[in-house]
Amino acid sequence: MSRLWARVAGMFRSKSFIGADMTGNKYFSRMEQIDVKEKRWVVFRREEDPTSIPVEWICWLNGQRKRAPTPEEMGELDARRERVKLNVALLKKEEEEKKAREGTGRKITSIGKAEGPELTSFVRHFPADSKGDKAEEASKEADQSRVKEHKPEIVTAEPPEPKTTEPSGSGSSFRPGTWQPPS
Repeated sequence: MSRLWARVAGMFRSKSFIGADMTGNKYFSRMEQIDVKEKRWVVFRREEDPTSIPVEWICWLNGQRKRAPTPEEMGELDARRERVKLNVALLKKEEEEKKAREGTGRKITSIGKAEGPELTSFVRHFPADSKGDKAEEASKEADQSRVKEHKPEIVTAEPPEPKTTEPSGSGSSFRPGTWQPPS
């Protein structure tokens, strides 16, 4: 019961104002006699919106900073954030101009997305016939050959095929698991 009374009494004494941020939020601290630990909190100016607290004050509230941020430090950090935003905008503009000069004809909407894979070599393996009759015939022949009795194959030592960046081989020369992507 005495611990509870000490906490209630502590709420009304030894409360010290530490500072305020640009939005008007006020920050306080006090030393707990029982825990011997500094308690830190914020009193919001308007409604309780945790997103209105600057990062530096969040670090102080969580104990990641020993000293509270000063108004001069906050001003310097805000100026630095503005410089970074301007630099990012300038870099995006330069990148768009570079792409326009190269003649890609595409406008960059966001940085960080990779282009799609190059599919021209993949498409070459398909027959030009759009109906797919040849593919169906080849599939039927393959099904019929599977029905026939299989003889064990004699494997001979052949020189290794040169490694390529694209898979090659079809039909009888295809061997599962032999192609490895380039590393």
